[in-house]
Amino acid sequence: MKIIKGGVTAAKGFEAASVAAGIKYKDRTDMALIYSKKPCKTAGTFTTNVVKAAPVKWDKNVVENGIKSQAIVVNSGIANACTGEEGYGYCEETAKAAAKELGIEAEGVLIGSTGVIGMQLPIDKLKNGIAKLAVNKNKDIESGTQAAKAIMTTDTAEKEIAVTIEVGGKTVTIGGMAKGSGMIHPNMCTMLSFITTDAVISKKALQSALSEDVSETYNMISVDGDTSTNDTVLLLANGLAKNEKIKYGTKDYEKFAEALHIVNEYLAKKIAGDGEGATALFEVKVVGSSDKTQAKTLAKSIVCSNLTKTAIAGHDANWGRILCAMGYSGAQFEPEKVDLFFESKAGKIQIIENGTAIDYSEEKATEILSQSEVTAIADIKEGAETATAWGCDLTHGYIDINADYRS
Repeated sequence: MKIIKGGVTAAKGFEAASVAAGIKYKDRTDMALIYSKKPCKTAGTFTTNVVKAAPVKWDKNVVENGIKSQAIVVNSGIANACTGEEGYGYCEETAKAAAKELGIEAEGVLIGSTGVIGMQLPIDKLKNGIAKLAVNKNKDIESGTQAAKAIMTTDTAEKEIAVTIEVGGKTVTIGGMAKGSGMIHPNMCTMLSFITTDAVISKKALQSALSEDVSETYNMISVDGDTSTNDTVLLLANGLAKNEKIKYGTKDYEKFAEALHIVNEYLAKKIAGDGEGATALFEVKVVGSSDKTQAKTLAKSIVCSNLTKTAIAGHDANWGRILCAMGYSGAQFEPEKVDLFFESKAGKIQIIENGTAIDYSEEKATEILSQSEVTAIADIKEGAETATAWGCDLTHGYIDINADYRS
């Protein structure tokens, strides 16, 4: 496996484009297109929020009915959520406009939206944007990067990655881009993530690889505890690598799933570390668990604790907050067995042993917690299972951003 430069355009046959369509702000790049020269098999995972945005409903229909797709049209600024029949109708209009401009089937056009909930899309601006996207689409790396930038809202940087693997002597590429900074607490996957691959792969293998991986990646991150109405991960495979078909349960499937995991984990961590107002990526590892569910529950509870997140923001080794978060997680464990460590590029330090504080240097702990990436390791000494969750520190910047998000 090899990490290469680029994102969604790294895989053969995929192109991308971006444009400033004026969806919410003037002269701000706010629309993106991902296009495949050949119809793709599709896989997807979507928000479990009962309130689902119109694009989520539209995309679920495409994916679950096995409809092949050649394009994803994404806008930022307005989420097209809680917009009723009119909002869903705009999905159909968007698909038809893209089909007309690209010469493809409308029923397979996938749609993504992110931004303010409750506002209706300016459909004429959206259609004009689609016309420009169709003309400007390109297979070069920069076009993919600009598309990743176009879907940002409160994100501070684009998020993209690409990897290659060898399958039966053929090079298979997987590329991805994502956005997410606030309203991040997935319960299936999270935010918007779009992944392309030129692999020849069965529909079952494609969906299984994605569904099985989200619980280890996107589902293990949290910024603020809010599960979005628009959470969507889409995976498109056009088969242009011409490898022998990857089938579920084979060694080639395992290799593909491992590569997909690298892409998903990278994007998930980038989202967590780019949380609104954040100054640090906060990673939590729970080791020594008796089972996977216990480990995941404990890790996610710690990373979601507002008190722990504020302690990380203040570079304060307030370990009591971590034990507290573990205690109310719902997972059973013996507090008197827990060892806790903090680690970063500044070093590693043990804070508690068997549930109580040990003699450690507060100065060293502060130095370790002052880095841009900080890890807490909790060993509960019950077994061999582990789990990792990712989040960020909680600063006043989060309030500054969200207090007037609609304006």
